[in-house]
Parts: sequence; structure tokens; C-alpha cells
Amino acid sequence: MRENKPLRILMTADAVGGVWTYALDLIGEMAYCEVEFGLATMGASLTAQQHAQISEYPNVTLFESTYKLEWMDDPWDDLKQAGEWLLKLNKAFKPDIIHLNNFAHGNLNWEKPVLMVVHSCVLSWWQAVKGEAAPDYWHTYRQVVTTGLQAADLVISPSKAMLREAEALYGPFKSSQVIYNGRNPDIFSFKTKEPFIFSMGRVWDEAKNLQALASVAAQLSWPVYIAGNAVHPVTGTVQALENVHYLGTLTPAETREYLSRAAIFALPAKYEPFGLSPLEAALSGCALVLSNLASLQEIWGEAATYIQPDDAEALTQALNILIKDELTRTQLGSRALRQGIQYTAKQMARHYLKAYSLLFPVMQEDEEEQQILVS
Repeated sequence: MRENKPLRILMTADAVGGVWTYALDLIGEMAYCEVEFGLATMGASLTAQQHAQISEYPNVTLFESTYKLEWMDDPWDDLKQAGEWLLKLNKAFKPDIIHLNNFAHGNLNWEKPVLMVVHSCVLSWWQAVKGEAAPDYWHTYRQVVTTGLQAADLVISPSKAMLREAEALYGPFKSSQVIYNGRNPDIFSFKTKEPFIFSMGRVWDEAKNLQALASVAAQLSWPVYIAGNAVHPVTGTVQALENVHYLGTLTPAETREYLSRAAIFALPAKYEPFGLSPLEAALSGCALVLSNLASLQEIWGEAATYIQPDDAEALTQALNILIKDELTRTQLGSRALRQGIQYTAKQMARHYLKAYSLLFPVMQEDEEEQQILVS
């Protein structure tokens, strides 16, 4: 590495979503190629579990905050304060590159190259979930996101489908590319598959659409297990449905255990720009039943069964076919596994190193060495 100095990346991360998993996987893989991260978290306080996770990585310095993110209620004062905080971190940490996983701060006076990742956004979420354009009160959000993305030197998305939507909503961008997310396949395994259907996510999340799965469970001969918060955000109750077993919030290890035993993983999502949970299920050898979203079809091709997210009859039929047909179920699980091992954290890190080298030309001299270290 340049004069034996590690590359330094200041990265922002959302403490309340899949971006946390993505950030940890990227940081962990880059520990082997002398990349140091300053991780600035926002959105919520980290849990004890998250603190324990981050402590396992020697190449990261944690900067924790609870500043609101642009998609939260009335975030504008927080975003301004967060910007001031981030610029102080920039001065103290002295990064070579700014890697933003949120939108609002792309146009700060960083005096460094800026990479911004579009993991998801409210406007594309609204169109997919509500079936209409986001209402006018999201106009300020649109302006903030557009300004941030257009100021970034490089915009990255985890799927071609998501990048197309982002460009249509907020473009044009200076430069853009797709880097698929990845997970470490070594932490997943599969045991003898058992007769149950598994899914995970907040049960009342309209985008995950797990209520659709729960609503057809009574018509299935196998039980449906759903991991995640099942408490209704307004009533505070859990809806009891026949043949549905709510598991609550599981630890990562507990989730992997269920995935290792589940014969079928079902996710009738209305919105999923990439989908880490189907990838984890595929790496566990589950047969996948997914929505026919452009992003999911792009990623999984012929390795999944697809249904319309609002077609309960099609979902019931697809699940019952797999329940009755062990051969097809096993073949689909094998296909999913073969497809899933294309999306590894190592591969993701490799592509991000190339992206960093585009932004920080000094890295190009050592790119070959870095590729060896993450291979």
C-alpha cells in the first residue's frame, strides 16, 4: 500500500436496517487488504449486539450518533447537525475517500472524493408499495436526495433495477455502476431439510408483504415460521393466524439455524432493491419463492419460483406445489445455492476496491496486490 499507509474510508451507516449488515461485511473483508474505516452511525443508538459485532473488526473506528436520517419524520435540523459532525470527523479521521450510505450529505465540502450507495429510497418504495407517486410532502426529501446524489463522484447501486429507478428519479449522476451485495457463504449451512416454510422481516412492513404469506398459511399443510417483530405499530397487538408461528426477533445465529433446516423460504415482497434475506436463504439451500420484481429476477434468474406479490392464489399454489414435490423442491434449493455463491462478501469487497481506485488514483499502483489479498 502507498508508503505502507492503509487506505482510510469514512463510511456512514444506518443502525436500523440491512445497511448495517452490508457495512460489517465490507469492513470485515477489507481487513485483509489494509483498509481502515471510520464508521459513522446514525438513525438510532447501537444495540449491545451491534457493539459486540463491531468489536470483532480491528480495522474500524466507531463514531456513534442518533441523528435522524432523511427518510425519518422532520429530520432537517438533525441532518444539518449531522453534516457538521461528519465534517469534524472528516478533519479528525483524515480519510482518503468518503463512502456515504445515506443521501443528505453528498454535497458537503468534503474536499475528498465521494462515493454514495443507493440501497433504497422513499420515492421508489412508495411507487412499488402504494402503486402511485409519493405525495407532495416528500418534495423536500426529493430535493435533498437529488442534490446529494448529483454531487457524488460515483453512485453505486446493488442492482441494475435499483440504479435505473434512481437515475429516473434523481439523475443524471456524474458516474454510476452496479455492485451486487454479498454475504460470507461460510457462515451458512444446511442440514436435513424439515417440512416448514420460513420467512423474516417486520411482519407489518408493507414492502416485505409478509401479511400475504401469513394470510395463506391456513391453506398450507406445512407450518409457516416468521422471524421478526410481529407487533402492530399502532395497536401493539400480534395478529393470531392459523398455522403461523411468529418467532420474534432472532439473533443472527438463531436465524441461520432456522434457515439451515427450512425447506422453503418465501418472500412475497412488493419492494426489494437487492434482498439480503433471500441470499441468506439460498446459501442455506432453501427453495426460494419470491415476487416477480425486476430486481429479484435480475439476481436469481431461474433459481427461484416467482409470483405476483398481491396474488394470494398464486402464492398458495406455488407453495403447495413445492410442498408436494420433493424433487422440484430439492432442485430449486440446489439452483438457489449455486446462484447464491456468486454473491459473496469477498466479491463485493473486490468490486468496491476497484471503485475506490477510480476515486483515489494512488491506489491503482497497488490494485493487483489488493486483489490478491481479498481473493
